[in-house]
Amino acid sequence: MVKSYRFTRIVAHQPRFHQNSANKSELLKIMAVDDSSQTPTRLEGKFGANMICWILGIGSLICWNSLTSIDDYYYDDYHPSRVLTCVYQPFAFGSMAFLAYNESKVDTRKRNIVGYIMFFFATFALILLDLATYGKGSIGSYIGICLFVAAFGVADALIQGGMIGDLALMCPEFIQSFLAGMAASGVITSGLRLLTEAIFNNYENGLRKGALLFLSISTLFEFLCIFLYAFIFTKLPIVKHYRTKAALEGSQTVSSDLNAAGIQTDLTLTQKLLDGDPEHLDRLSNKELLFQNFDYALDLFLIFGLTLSIFPGFLYENTGKHQYPLVLVATFNFGDLVSRYIPLINCLKLESRKGLMILVFLRFLLVPAFYFTAKYGDQGWMIMLVSFLGLSNGYLGVCVLMAAPKGYKGPEQNALGNLLVLFLLGGIFLGAGLDWLWLIGNGSVLDQSAKEIVEYFAKSSYIHVL
Repeated sequence: MVKSYRFTRIVAHQPRFHQNSANKSELLKIMAVDDSSQTPTRLEGKFGANMICWILGIGSLICWNSLTSIDDYYYDDYHPSRVLTCVYQPFAFGSMAFLAYNESKVDTRKRNIVGYIMFFFATFALILLDLATYGKGSIGSYIGICLFVAAFGVADALIQGGMIGDLALMCPEFIQSFLAGMAASGVITSGLRLLTEAIFNNYENGLRKGALLFLSISTLFEFLCIFLYAFIFTKLPIVKHYRTKAALEGSQTVSSDLNAAGIQTDLTLTQKLLDGDPEHLDRLSNKELLFQNFDYALDLFLIFGLTLSIFPGFLYENTGKHQYPLVLVATFNFGDLVSRYIPLINCLKLESRKGLMILVFLRFLLVPAFYFTAKYGDQGWMIMLVSFLGLSNGYLGVCVLMAAPKGYKGPEQNALGNLLVLFLLGGIFLGAGLDWLWLIGNGSVLDQSAKEIVEYFAKSSYIHVL
């Protein structure tokens, strides 16, 4: 189905402005557009907006990536690389489902700021928990860590859906920068992990010192994100342009950001600007948006479902003789980061919906490839496979999220962004569960339990009757 929505220029409706509106000239100046390209004539702040989106992307995942990078500090007996992921994802997915259903009623500014604040306090609480217990592992402190990880999940849903939905109504480059920042957080934490491993390896309690350094850097970074989003990003001219455009198309999620930028607008003003024609304010329902973009949603579900079924649990515990998880995780993160910049090159950007779907399904060949490489391959093959896992994850994810919102009105783009993030998190949730299947057959507690269940039924009379 071809998307054919276009924004109606409001310059032609100048006489219909309320004469007492103090924002008349400001709105007209910000909303000047070229019908042929829908590109604003005022592009001031685009580079700064890209940089802030990149930093905000880092802030949306640096806490979680820091935690996964120091999994070896958090009590190997409890499978932290898998357990913490399984704690994180249900809260992220459940919160995102609620937010996606109510996205038109949730103020984007408040949502994102609350998300970054939650990350800040939860990460700071992890530091306090470690200091209070003197770094001594116990089931009590492990449960405390799980509670704070659950808070990470809620914060992730607030920020990922809020930011991608907000950026979807702006230019695609902003989405790419945000997604690249998310990948950069993995590279940063992997690099810091290798550095702290080298620095603190010969010190007493070196592992703990490295973990505390990680968490401290993450806490400071979240504070920076709160400041940038609340006071800088919202006042950039190009950001004000897109948010005002969305407000004129009926979006109520941007009102707080516009107020913070000094632009007073509401639905009543929107109707006056559009000559009282309610058809301009109509939008597709979430169900209609999902129906038109179900292939994109399925792509994201399968991309991240496969990725999380391998990363990070398999790389930490199931690589057989390839026991160098820090190197493998760093390799994945680097490949993921590099690939998220490839779609910026027009000739390399994949926009074909059929092409995206074919590549997503072909990617499942990585599952048997990892299985046999862990058993029989050398380290070169393992590193190559991990690199391809990261490259394909970042490239395909960015291509989908840049292409899907094109052609829709602002409120629809925000809603679609939230729906796509819901499927993305759903794929991560499924992948985190499937990751446990790698434990079957390697002598783990899960494997032993499975054998006991099979033996029990094999000895039962019911089996003998069959």
